[in-house]
Amino acid sequence: MTLLREAIGDSLRRARLAQHRTLREVSTSARVSLGYLSEVERGRKEASSELLASICEALDLPLSRVLWDVSTLMAGADGSAPREPALTGPAAEREPATAAPAAPAEPAAGEAVASAEQGARIGIAEDTRIVIPAPRAEMLVLVKGM
Repeated sequence: MTLLREAIGDSLRRARLAQHRTLREVSTSARVSLGYLSEVERGRKEASSELLASICEALDLPLSRVLWDVSTLMAGADGSAPREPALTGPAAEREPATAAPAAPAEPAAGEAVASAEQGARIGIAEDTRIVIPAPRAEMLVLVKGM
């Protein structure tokens, strides 16, 4: 059974590592102690909504994306599949609707998008990096390029 705090921590850590940032950089920016941020990322501490918002702001990551990532992970553990959330409010202004197209059918084992041209054809922006989180390689997290 996956605990919510572990899934949240896992999502935050993947986002931080995808940005090639250290715990110290993010903890300073989020105004939270390095040790506490480490505990949150490892799923040992429950982050309050205020702390979670602060960490997401430091990562320049909409909280809705972290929650989407967590719900995807949790749904995978439950055997159900969540649908793409409709962004509203400030997050919708920062991310155009075309930034998160409906996911195409899963490729067969061994298949992968081989080029930017193929990626564009299925709706993935050229500057999008695909990060395969550990330990569940079957889940992809799309991270906007800087």
